[in-house]
Amino acid sequence: MKLSTFFYRYKFYIISSICLLLWLLFFDRSNLIKQAEMYFMLRDINSEILYYEDEIKKLEKEEKDLLGSEAAMEKYAREKYFLKKEGETVFVLVDGDDKVITE
Repeated sequence: MKLSTFFYRYKFYIISSICLLLWLLFFDRSNLIKQAEMYFMLRDINSEILYYEDEIKKLEKEEKDLLGSEAAMEKYAREKYFLKKEGETVFVLVDGDDKVITE
């Protein structure tokens, strides 16, 4: 069977298949292009979820360490919020860009 006779014999099915494929690729409400975009967006969101879950675990560990003892809470308050005891003087060092030097 020649190729031209094959196309002539099954042209309805070939044209219908091409039209369906075009419809699914471009015109359908949930076309394949949107499906691909949503897949990549989902992948990015899942990676953000993993990042924030790790950050939450770090913060929970830090909270557990801080709330474990009063000395640790005092040290944290002094370093982060520049709190001081009565009669003490606190010197805050700032670099050229007005950022606090923490080291």
